[in-house]
Amino acid sequence: MLIKPKEVAIKDVDGIEKMFVISRLPAVTGREILAKYPLSNAPKIGDYEVSKEAMLKMMAYVCVTIDGEEIPLKTSTLIDNHVPDGESLIRLELEMLKYNTSFFGTGGNSGFLPFLISKVGSSLPSVIKTLMASLQSSSAKGSPPSPNSKPQ
Repeated sequence: MLIKPKEVAIKDVDGIEKMFVISRLPAVTGREILAKYPLSNAPKIGDYEVSKEAMLKMMAYVCVTIDGEEIPLKTSTLIDNHVPDGESLIRLELEMLKYNTSFFGTGGNSGFLPFLISKVGSSLPSVIKTLMASLQSSSAKGSPPSPNSKPQ
């Protein structure tokens, strides 16, 4: 059963619109999804399996209407059959995030997502430097270079 259902039009990669019915998430499910979403989808840091699990859980609250009946997209097969492409799926996920939060979709300096990205992004250079230093110090000194080594 959908909570505050709302019809949205999602464009596919070819610009063709398809209608979906999105819903508010129940409180506990919403908290779980929103806790997992930002970092599991951050490039190079995220965990794809956690991201996929959160997406599947969230898509169970998205429906397509066929012959007047709302069909929830609660399996990968249903998603693949009714969402035309990966870009559409991402657009649909973003619509769900916007509809279920006051801090994801509006952007700007006060938005949670831009804030999170700025924090994660600003810490990456120091993390990379630390990892590089640790790799250099742990590599064997005086050992012959491997065939994949770059000349120094």
